[in-house]
Amino acid sequence: MSVFTEAELAYLRTEGLLARVGTVGEDGTPHVAPVGMWSHNAELDAIDVTGRDFDQTKKFRDVARIGRAAIVVDDMVELDPSEVQPGGWNSRPRGIEVRGRAEAITDPQPMIRIHPQRIVSWGLEGPAARNARNVPLRQAS
Repeated sequence: MSVFTEAELAYLRTEGLLARVGTVGEDGTPHVAPVGMWSHNAELDAIDVTGRDFDQTKKFRDVARIGRAAIVVDDMVELDPSEVQPGGWNSRPRGIEVRGRAEAITDPQPMIRIHPQRIVSWGLEGPAARNARNVPLRQAS
């Protein structure tokens, strides 16, 4: 069974969503970088992130050093005209944040693999829906 809800899994299968990966630099400074090449690894129930010359990036070095990372995948959903309030927005946010233990993997291709320990999602099951939870550590089998 996945640590993600069905709504979260469906959203993670949405094509073309930009994401941002957060890491912590050697001096403790947060670092956030956009990434376009990411996917849910269904076999490991983790998030894999890669890109061009990925092993040369700061985010890759940060994960190799500290072993922690976060990713946010989000977008805006256009509202039905009947839902728009006068003077209000014509769209609403939805997305998912995954924080956890991370690996800097070099073979077969450089990537960061984030193993969820905290998942927060919003707007996936309705405009006001929010789901935040800690994920129990998995025991090795």
